[in-house]
Amino acid sequence: MTTALDTALNAADGALRTLFAAPRASRPCPTVPGEKTELALQDKALSGALMRVNHVGEVCAQALYAAQALGTRDPALREHFLEASREEGDHLAWTKARLDELGARPSLLNPLWYAGAFGLGLVASRLGDRLSLGFVVETERQVEAHLAGHLERLPQGDHESRAIVAQMKDDEALHAREAEQAGALQLPEPVKALMRSAARVMTTTAHYL
Repeated sequence: MTTALDTALNAADGALRTLFAAPRASRPCPTVPGEKTELALQDKALSGALMRVNHVGEVCAQALYAAQALGTRDPALREHFLEASREEGDHLAWTKARLDELGARPSLLNPLWYAGAFGLGLVASRLGDRLSLGFVVETERQVEAHLAGHLERLPQGDHESRAIVAQMKDDEALHAREAEQAGALQLPEPVKALMRSAARVMTTTAHYL
């Protein structure tokens, strides 16, 4: 069983790996069989910007789950958060690989995004496990809606990016359901609205930086 010290060390190691190491996925990257992407320069730039935003989301997911795992005193819930983090690690690897394929760079502000998300995760964990799980549910639902929007905006011919985003969307919905089943409490509407506002600032900035 993972101890609190183990979790703290894992959190530090996870931060360094997320920000500075090449991520590795445990699952194959989603693809569309028989489809090859041919993008005009304008479409390629748009796909790169959108996938950079998605990569930032995965950087934040690593920080959030690491902080919530560190903050809980429930060993079973700690394992739940760590397992979710490992699954989100696939998304991190897929989006980084797609950025490389598109010739796009990750956000220059990733250390800032990570630190902010880690702080939010710690705050959520201090509010109690059920509210911390509620934070997961709301975060994953907002990310799911965000990814649905990206599926509408991505160029129709960018089959690789669209396949990745579609799988990520399904995974986020699953994580929300699992958190609900674990006993999540619903967050107050003002908190949800504040989370949406913060997400808009992040996604707008990451689109360019």
